[in-house]
Amino acid sequence: MSYFEFLVAHGELLLSGTLVTAMLAAVSIALAIVLALAAGLMRLAPVGLVRWVATVYIEFFRGTSLLVQLYWIFFVLPLFGFTLDKFTAGFIGVGMNLGAYGAELVRGAILSVPRGQWEAALAINMSPLNRMRRVILPQALVIMLPPWGNLLIELLKATALVSLISVADLTFQAKQINATTFMSAKAFGTALIIYYVMARFIITPLMRWLERSMARKLGTA
Repeated sequence: MSYFEFLVAHGELLLSGTLVTAMLAAVSIALAIVLALAAGLMRLAPVGLVRWVATVYIEFFRGTSLLVQLYWIFFVLPLFGFTLDKFTAGFIGVGMNLGAYGAELVRGAILSVPRGQWEAALAINMSPLNRMRRVILPQALVIMLPPWGNLLIELLKATALVSLISVADLTFQAKQINATTFMSAKAFGTALIIYYVMARFIITPLMRWLERSMARKLGTA
């Protein structure tokens, strides 16, 4: 069977898996960004208990395996009365895991904003909320966007693990095709190409556009 014939025969499965992967990545990214921003800010809070909660979340999800976390969310939580469908368990696991890494990027970027900017905002009597929202966070965003681009690519690749809890994503469909055809090179090679295209031609250009857009708004471009 030629590669073209392979795509004709199995293209529908690969396309459906790609769409599931794209949807999973999108909602995981949204969750990761929210958690990263919240935990990153909490790590800088003046209240010790708030910092402790954020630290526990970050250290737990960074220090344990994403695969084991997915198994816990999908297989163990139902024992305590919390049952989630496969897709929901997948994006929650991936989002919470990568959100923990993103929280440290947020914290580091905020601390990297020049001290003079903090002092200037304080000198004009801005409230802590306005100081963070209007002065510090916009500058921190420019600093954190490049590493966030790498993190989002890692998140996309991490979504492949949800196939192990039977989410019908791209990796799951490639494994199903391989199990029935034994065409490992074609099945997994196609999946490899699709993951690369999504990372190289969707996530990377989007993040670079955001970097340029934010730099122009702050007058640093």
